[in-house]
Parts: sequence; structure tokens; C-alpha cells
Amino acid sequence: MFLTISTTGTPERPATDLGFLLHKHPEKAQTFSTSHGTAHVFYPEASVEHCTAALLLEVDPVALVRRGKGKGRGGAPDAALAQYVNDRPYAASSLLSVAMSTVFKSALSGACRAMPERAEETLPLRIEVPALPARGGAELVRKLFGPLGWSRVDAVAVPLDERFPEWGDSRYVRLVLEGELRLADALRQLYVLLPVLDDAKHYWVSPDEVDKLLRAGEGWLADHPEQKLITSRYLARRWGLTRQAMERLELVRLAESDDLDVESIDNAVDETADTEERPVPLAEQRRTAILAALSGAGASRVLDLGCGQGQLVQALLKDVRFTEIVGVDVSMRALTIASRRLKLDRMGERQAARVTLQQGSLTYTDKRLKGYDAAVLSEVIEHLDLPRLPALEYAVFGSARPRTVLVTTPNVEYNVRWETLPAGHVRHGDHRFEWTRAEFREWAGEVARRHGYAVEFVAVGPDDPEVGPPTQMAVFTMTVADETEKGAKAV
Repeated sequence: MFLTISTTGTPERPATDLGFLLHKHPEKAQTFSTSHGTAHVFYPEASVEHCTAALLLEVDPVALVRRGKGKGRGGAPDAALAQYVNDRPYAASSLLSVAMSTVFKSALSGACRAMPERAEETLPLRIEVPALPARGGAELVRKLFGPLGWSRVDAVAVPLDERFPEWGDSRYVRLVLEGELRLADALRQLYVLLPVLDDAKHYWVSPDEVDKLLRAGEGWLADHPEQKLITSRYLARRWGLTRQAMERLELVRLAESDDLDVESIDNAVDETADTEERPVPLAEQRRTAILAALSGAGASRVLDLGCGQGQLVQALLKDVRFTEIVGVDVSMRALTIASRRLKLDRMGERQAARVTLQQGSLTYTDKRLKGYDAAVLSEVIEHLDLPRLPALEYAVFGSARPRTVLVTTPNVEYNVRWETLPAGHVRHGDHRFEWTRAEFREWAGEVARRHGYAVEFVAVGPDDPEVGPPTQMAVFTMTVADETEKGAKAV
């Protein structure tokens, strides 16, 4: 992975000033350790007239796989060879951006104690990246760098194999940028746009990436015509973070247009007093509806089937009316996270006696699940393939047979109200289906009829007059008691 930064100079302003701005001496070859390999900085050329600084990043594929646990571009966990044999050591990506932020940290911030005035001046720069992944091709490269003050933006497609021109071009380009820019501005642009063009990141994108993007994009991103694409790709298409970044960029744009500080126009909220009513998250509304239904049914011993990371179990534990709570999930990893969330290892003896976490598949009968007052299937059924639903139906309604069963699932009709959800997409990549209100009612009605339950339907979340609520809940109540229960009552 290779990058060069070149400049020209005169006896009055020698090109070797680049060494001061980068904080790397031209007469030395320096080596730096990064989390995924070794970065080398050296100067192939250093004279008064011409100076070139080179950054060479040697990626350790083994370290990358170990830190990423086999995830990300370059291979799925079961594609063992692809994890180690891929383009990451050779093509510019977020790995190079991270190396730049480590090696050229002061230069990125525009700081230079030795030559502060030089750091604020534009330089005649030439930047070359021999192998740059470009998802969108050379045209996208020009769209991204063209508006940023470069007089020359060359993005030449790299052929798959020069010996076989009929194979066409690869998705890589050789990038050459030339123009008069501040060194800090050029480095910040590269820091953001290298992973944007690659359209992949080797690390988890957390909320602090928004701050990194806004810092690096200061002075150019707010007015960039491709701002939305840059923001979305840089934040790995995490829609919540993208929306947050776009809102903050709009504030920057408004402030710049009125020659004001961002703080002076973003002052609608008194930070000393939170007077605005925040919208209640849908997940919280769902748990509230479930707790209300369980309370109305008089349930005290409750199964959370498909408990995931234990959010509902945690809410149930806070209500003393629920004396026994069992969380069931097929994923041991989810149960481990649930255990940590609940702090089971530090829980008091009396509280710990109320809760059990156990592994189990909901498509198989399990005698451990019999005899409970209620069972909850919250956002579970849509994760199953439709042909497996009958097995779950029998395991819960036919075998376990709690007196009350609550089932929540997304209402697909409401999806049109999610602005960030592309048309025709389900809400989560693992959803095998999402039902309309009519489809859900038909399925629930048939289940109730087959197993001796009555069913009612509850809207969860804002009930839109046209498309209904975002979540639909069915409340099943047993009407035909088990023979064992009848016998016990008779005695």
C-alpha cells in the first residue's frame, strides 16, 4: 500500500520544507508500528527544487484477521483462504487512512511549530496513489476530488491483466492529484475519501466516527456536491450516524453562509435544562406494550422465547409481579451478552432465583417450557424461514401451551414511513419476511383456531391512519385447557 506526496520549491522557499510540515526528516527513513502492520516513511527525492515523501504500509494479513475476527472485506469467517489472500496489503483503503492519522497526525491538524506560517500557506502538491479501489469507477473519483481545488485529477483504470486486454479493467485506478492546496487540507481529503472510494472499512464504525468525519471534512465537506454519498460511505451506511452527520453539516453550512459560529445558531436548546420531549424509541414502546399485556393477563411466570441480549428479561426483572423469568435463545453468544447485561454474577441471591437463561431452539419441543403462565415471542418469527413456522407454532402452542402468548412482528406496510429504508427492503438483513396487517391476522387466526386460543391485536407505536403501526402484536389467550389442567381443577 503506497502513497507519495511531492512538491516543488525555490531557494527562498525550498521544497524540503515538506519535511518540517510532515514532521519527518528527509534524511531519515522512519518506521512506525500500526495495529495492522508497519508503516515506513522515506524520501525518494529531497532537494531544494523537488521533494517527495513516501508512505509505505506493510499490512500483516494475519494480524488483520485476528483483530477483525475474520470479518469484513476479504472473506467471510468460513472462507479461510480469502481472509489471508486478498487486496488489503496492496490497495489503498481505510487501513492507509489510519496509518496516515498515526504517522502524519500533526500534519493533518495543520500544526507546525518550526514553520507555522508555512503550514497555513498553499503548496504546489502532487499526490500519487498507484492502486486505489474505486467502487464507482474513475468518474466517481473525479466527482469526489474535482470540487476540492485540484487543478488536475487523473484516475486511470488499472487493467486486470495487461497481457489480456480483452479481460477489461479492474476496479482499481491509479490516482494523480495536482494543485495548490494547504498540506493539511490535502491530507484530510485523502483521510476521508480513501475509505469512501473503497466503500469498506476494516473496523467497526462507532458514533465517534461522526466527529472524526466532521473534523477531517472541515472547510470542504459541508458544501461538497457529493456530501451525502461521502457521509454515507464513510460511516459504513449506518443510517442513524449518517443522519446525525448530515444534520451537523447543515448547521456548518448555514453558519458559514451567514458568517456566524455554529454555536450561535445551534442555541435553541438550553443545555442546563432539558425541556424537549424526546421521542420514545420503538423498542421501548414494544417492551411497554408487552409488560402491559402480561400484567393484564395476570402472568407471573414468563418465558421470553428468542430473548437475544436480554433487554426484555431486564425489564421484567424490574417488576416484582414476575416471579419467574426464563430467557431462551439458540445463540450462546447472545445468552452470554444477556448474562453480562443482567450482571448475573453480581446479582443478589433472591433476585438471581427469579431468572434463568437457557439455550434452546424454538422449532423443537422442549419439556422445560411447559407449565408457564405466558410466553413472549418479540420480533422473533420474522427471523425464521416460512417453512419452519409450523414447527415453532407446534413447539409453543401445541407442546409448551402457556395460558397467554404474545407475538410481535414488524408491519411491512409501515416501512414506507422510514425515510432511510430503501423501497422494497426489509428492516433488518436477517428478516426472512415481513407481513402486512392482513397477513399477520390471518396467520394468528389460524394458529388460535388450531390450538384452542382466542386472539386479539394491539397496535404498538404510532398508529398511522393509512399504513397502521410500525409493530403489530397478537395476544393469544387459551380457551381450551389441557386435560391435565382440567383434571387438577376437578380434584
